[in-house]
Amino acid sequence: MRKMKKRNLVTLLLLTIIGLAAHARPIGKTVYFYGAIKNDLHQLLKQEGYMVKLYKTPEAAVKAASSGASVFIIAKDYPKMDPVNRITENLLNVAKRKKLKLYIEYPSSFPGLTIPSGPIETRYERGVITRDVFGGKLGRMSILGIHNCHILPVEASNPLVVLARVVGVDRAEYGLDSTKTYPLLFEKGDALVSMTGLSNFQTGRYGPNESIKEVWTYILSRIANKSVQLKNWPQDVRPMYSKTESLPEKARLNSIKKGIEWFYNGKFLLHPSWEADWLKYGSLSTPVGPPISQEKFSGDGSLGILEGHTSKINYNGTHEYRYWMRADVQGESAMALAAAGSLLKNRHYNEVSANLINYLFKTSNMRAGPKNDPQSPAYGLIGWATTNSGSFYGDDNARAILGIIGAASYLNSGKWDKELAEAIMGNFRTTGKQGFRGERLEQPDIIKNGWEYYHNRDLVYLLPHFESWMWACYLWLYDKTKHEPLLARTKEAIKITMNAYPEKWLWGSSMQMQRARMILPLAWLVRVEDTEEHRQWLDKMITETLKYQDESGAIREEIGAGKGFFKELKSNSDYGTDEGSLIFRNDEKISCMLYTCNFALFGLNEAAEATGNKKYKEATDKLSDFMTRIQIQSAKHKDLDGAWFRAFDYGKWDYWASNSDAGWGAWSTLTGWTQSWIVTSQVQIEQKKSFWEVTKGSAIATPGKSVIRSMMSKAD
Repeated sequence: MRKMKKRNLVTLLLLTIIGLAAHARPIGKTVYFYGAIKNDLHQLLKQEGYMVKLYKTPEAAVKAASSGASVFIIAKDYPKMDPVNRITENLLNVAKRKKLKLYIEYPSSFPGLTIPSGPIETRYERGVITRDVFGGKLGRMSILGIHNCHILPVEASNPLVVLARVVGVDRAEYGLDSTKTYPLLFEKGDALVSMTGLSNFQTGRYGPNESIKEVWTYILSRIANKSVQLKNWPQDVRPMYSKTESLPEKARLNSIKKGIEWFYNGKFLLHPSWEADWLKYGSLSTPVGPPISQEKFSGDGSLGILEGHTSKINYNGTHEYRYWMRADVQGESAMALAAAGSLLKNRHYNEVSANLINYLFKTSNMRAGPKNDPQSPAYGLIGWATTNSGSFYGDDNARAILGIIGAASYLNSGKWDKELAEAIMGNFRTTGKQGFRGERLEQPDIIKNGWEYYHNRDLVYLLPHFESWMWACYLWLYDKTKHEPLLARTKEAIKITMNAYPEKWLWGSSMQMQRARMILPLAWLVRVEDTEEHRQWLDKMITETLKYQDESGAIREEIGAGKGFFKELKSNSDYGTDEGSLIFRNDEKISCMLYTCNFALFGLNEAAEATGNKKYKEATDKLSDFMTRIQIQSAKHKDLDGAWFRAFDYGKWDYWASNSDAGWGAWSTLTGWTQSWIVTSQVQIEQKKSFWEVTKGSAIATPGKSVIRSMMSKAD
């Protein structure tokens, strides 16, 4: 009898606990769901404490749902069409009788809608809010990034959101009248219907994060028939630190470690086992191909290093790769690896660095043929890429050269001094009398005209992005060889450029990028000729740049006055048709790690170390901290972990901007331009050194003077 009473007490206690647990789940926290268990919405609902009941068909979910319940019908394998996800008249009638709240997504059929057999796949189109239902932050014409959207085109009246190609960052600046629109989210009877995989928000990395969260807060509140506040918002790719949290003592050092390991995480170093893939995709006119599997091996640099990711995010959150094998990237990556190898005492990084330089100078076609013939007018020049080995951008040559100079110094090697001197002088003797080369020269023209034609021509080209870092190379070699024309032409070009600022500058995709590029040659001009005028020029350019530095350390992008170098976005149809800015107007809190902040960080550190100016040092440290904070962390996407995207919205603290740039948009990465200069700058700031000081021991003077004599013997 006692045992029976004890058993009854235990049973009563268990029933009480179960009852309390059931009552602990708020009313309305049970939802009925057709879709994949791995679906982002399914996972979010569970994280938010919902009891999610899964069903094998939409009909089963509707049939099982209690009166007034929330029902979600989601395609199981977006972007593939789901033949089971067919919405019938009977299903809608049952739902209406039971007063169910329906959210239906990507249906194969729906009464009253003519749904095609397959979706339209889009790249440049974005979501645009068309009704004021989502709250004050998301008014009409607000933009959503629904990356690689696969949408089923239908006719629907008065939609809440449409998909369209539009100009703008946060809002469609030119409206929707001049662009094709596709209803994306709309009401159909008692249901809320989406014609794309809107529930793919985490996997597809939709953005901005807060905006997408607001959309889903609205949808869930509507389907739950009460106000919902989301406590969780998952992100597969996020900044390393928040805007305000204190940085750990070794944050910059860890940033360097992660930044250099990204070269390996991304599998950018070509390995013989997948060289066929590079030959396939790298030979295309636009060398873009699929992501490189994490199962692939990383090479040792002897076959080169790829450029990085494209900016187009796929529906599964991956990026395509740029299979371009570019000269500048080889030199820049070699520098970053050698810098990190020196700091971290890593011999492997040093070996890969040396291999990359040898690949550029000895193995590839980028320094072969006429470029390696002492009798050719093209001698010494470095081809832009293996696909364009006869094209010569002075800026790309400059960054390749500076990268190799830095790498050689970290490696304590003079092995490439002759090739470096030839590269600098190959550019110098195709530089005009006023110190300008222009944007780009072509090998057939140089061979036809002779280098003297370029050396003796009158040319003024007021675009520092293309000109200024080659001036830095001339100043560096002048310091070692004292070849006076290197200094004279550079001073003339800098003087013309500074006197023309800002009204006559061709500002490219932003004015800020031009200022950022000028800092380095001005800092080195102070190094070789420390005059009051030269210090004033440097201070002016830094002061102008720092007008736009945020307290977070970010440097805001700015569009210049008048026409830029690239195509103006005058209509929605212009979006995505040319290289261009990350912003539409100058009050948008967006910074650029491809053209501005990366080069500004390097230049500011050189200026601070050259002058001892505290203002420059403080700005450098703030920008360095900003870079440390916004570095990517991602457990899911190892190929992104440790990288920096081109764009960052420091107001939202999110990776967001206009993605109109047809080449290197908001979410692109670059092993060279972006990653290498940030990592190298972080190393030098950590070591309290400048590039100038690191390379001051170069023994290039002896081979350099010999090269100058042989290459400039015909100079006037």
